[in-house]
Amino acid sequence: MELIPIHTPEGHDPLTLLDPLERALAGDGPAVAPHHEQDLAFPDPLPNDDVAAVVCTSGSTGTPKKTMLTADALAASSAATAERLGFEAQWMLALPVHYVAGLQVLVRSVHAGTRPVVDPSVLRGGFTAEGFAEAAAAMTGLKRIVSLVPTQLSRLLEDPEQAALPALRRFDAVLLGGAPASPALLSAARREDVRVVQTYGSAETCGGCVYDGVPLPGVEIDLQEGRILLGGPMVAAGYLGAPELTEQAFRSDGQMRWYRTSDNGQLGEDGRLRVTGRVDDVIMTGGVKVSAVAVRDVLETVPGVRAAFVSSVPDPEWGQRVVAFVATARPTSEILAETEARLAGPQKPRLLLTAPHLPLLPNGKEDRVSMNRALAMAASTGAG
Repeated sequence: MELIPIHTPEGHDPLTLLDPLERALAGDGPAVAPHHEQDLAFPDPLPNDDVAAVVCTSGSTGTPKKTMLTADALAASSAATAERLGFEAQWMLALPVHYVAGLQVLVRSVHAGTRPVVDPSVLRGGFTAEGFAEAAAAMTGLKRIVSLVPTQLSRLLEDPEQAALPALRRFDAVLLGGAPASPALLSAARREDVRVVQTYGSAETCGGCVYDGVPLPGVEIDLQEGRILLGGPMVAAGYLGAPELTEQAFRSDGQMRWYRTSDNGQLGEDGRLRVTGRVDDVIMTGGVKVSAVAVRDVLETVPGVRAAFVSSVPDPEWGQRVVAFVATARPTSEILAETEARLAGPQKPRLLLTAPHLPLLPNGKEDRVSMNRALAMAASTGAG
């Protein structure tokens, strides 16, 4: 099976992907592989004749993996999305197409027979409320959908000019994924009558396959010692050029294909999935297990904290120390003081870095590698 790598640098018109993507989805052309890095290599030929697209994982914790998505998997994802939402619609593209959330806007548009409108800030390599409002004004569909990450939604809601709020309310669904959304952000969206649908998934599941904690039609959830497994027709064919990683992450039971995520979760009494954090987000400090997600959730209740990232650094006495990177305009000393009453001893961050925003990858996910590096450097120098 032939593969066409398509370089998508800043300024690239993502709609030029529509024709080759449509041919690939129909089986009439080679698979497409949109990518942002100029020198990224893709092995050829593909091991699976049904692959329509290859997308890279975000690389938020290390080296990106090239995920093979079949035409059937992408079609199943599109159909399940439309079934859950109850309608087909015109999409706005506000995310890079070399990541699955952006590519899926094009895929779903092809299956819906609609043409997406591109947020011009995508072309300029940034995201602004003005660009969002401009793109929304160009939309003609009676039903409208947009996929955003929490940082984008936060910027739209906090825009002092409120230029994008009327446009945001006009969308029938705002799919929100890629990173955890704070309770404060979700409350703000509800106050502004924004129809947010929280999505959970990854490149390995053709994007979001659990909406507001409920799996899409055809999707199943399994928990193995707390780790989330996702099964269904939208699970990827594996990683290109990485058979060992494919073996570790994917399996088939004869009836369904499964993807083993890196996340822990819980199923509530109502059957809804709650993602409780990454498998490696448990911190052992002084013999006590501390949940990085639980600490993050508490930090995000502190007034003025937009978002928080909690991790650990090695400690000769305690084994690990809880550390945090917080998005806020308030002084570090004030944030630390307010955590005193909110967190028990082992949970309190022993080092805290602040910045106006958390560093992000181009797809809007937290840049965990960058923040861990900054926290480790601060710990080694006694800063923070």
